[in-house]
Amino acid sequence: MILVTGSAGFIGSNFVLDWCAQHDEPVVNLDKLTYAGNLENLATLKDNPRHIFVQGDIGDAALVGRLLAEHQPRAVVNFAAESHVDRSIHGPEDFIQTNVVGTFHLLEAVRAYWGGLEGDRKADFRFLHVSTDEVYGSLGRDDPAFTETHRYEPNSPYSASKAASDHLVRAYHHTYGLPVLTTNCSNNYGPYHFPEKLIPLLIVNALAGKALPVYGDGQQIRDWLYVKDHCSAIRCVLEKGRTGEVYNVGGWNEKANLDIVHTVCGLLDELRPRADGKPYSEQIRFVTDRPGHDRRYAIDARKIERELGWKPAETFETGIRKTVHWYLDNQDWVSNVLSGNYRQWVEKNYAGRTE
Repeated sequence: MILVTGSAGFIGSNFVLDWCAQHDEPVVNLDKLTYAGNLENLATLKDNPRHIFVQGDIGDAALVGRLLAEHQPRAVVNFAAESHVDRSIHGPEDFIQTNVVGTFHLLEAVRAYWGGLEGDRKADFRFLHVSTDEVYGSLGRDDPAFTETHRYEPNSPYSASKAASDHLVRAYHHTYGLPVLTTNCSNNYGPYHFPEKLIPLLIVNALAGKALPVYGDGQQIRDWLYVKDHCSAIRCVLEKGRTGEVYNVGGWNEKANLDIVHTVCGLLDELRPRADGKPYSEQIRFVTDRPGHDRRYAIDARKIERELGWKPAETFETGIRKTVHWYLDNQDWVSNVLSGNYRQWVEKNYAGRTE
């Protein structure tokens, strides 16, 4: 049995779906079901006896302690986090509460549980914390990519809260001996991505005939990782990673945001052409940049390949085509996600940005 937190969100739900497809080992799935937590992501597991869903907060120490005592997991995989930079700028408190205070309470509950284990069960237990490359700050165009020993320099409330959670996880290993693993990943994309992030927002807006907003000059560079590859990396680290270690997970796909926009437009031109025959790129609009927008992230993923034998299976070209196909084939999911809460958020974030 493993306990997975934050597993009704984008990356967490993909991890649980893949786990249940590839393993006989049961999963207890704990999610608070905030705006981005969507049980519809897990609809195919509704009647699966190996998947147990519990709605709850990682900050609820009593609930987490009860789940640990009842199900006796051999590992905890922590995806639970507030994760959108723009939301952290508008409202940082939720990020501190979930990513810092919530992680602290989760670690305390797990430490108490692990402390009561004996023999091989104690030796084999793992706590895997899923984090982000944004904790490392921003790179210049010609700077070497982030390695696991790069200095932390977070520049947004989101990345600062994740950096704090990473430090807590590290401290619980060095102070208490808790057998932890940490992964820092690059930008994920793929199925079930909440449409506030760049790629799903582009697809949704393009099909609706709306503007495709591009921050600043669109030359912010990110390393793009297909979510299924990220999930396979986490499984690999959970199985073979050395306790106390950090593993950077990247896709070796550095792309400027504007290039991503044109790639998505080109695929939509091919797969779902506009009725008037014009290219979707006509809908691109440059808008005021976000405050403190990091210029470039890049992940050096050689350590996880060298030590654990993992590398991504998808190129950006294969992964982005699969992603666009998924959104075109799952319009009911998209429609259900586009709640009033989401529409209000998009209006709040983009209404004040001038072209």
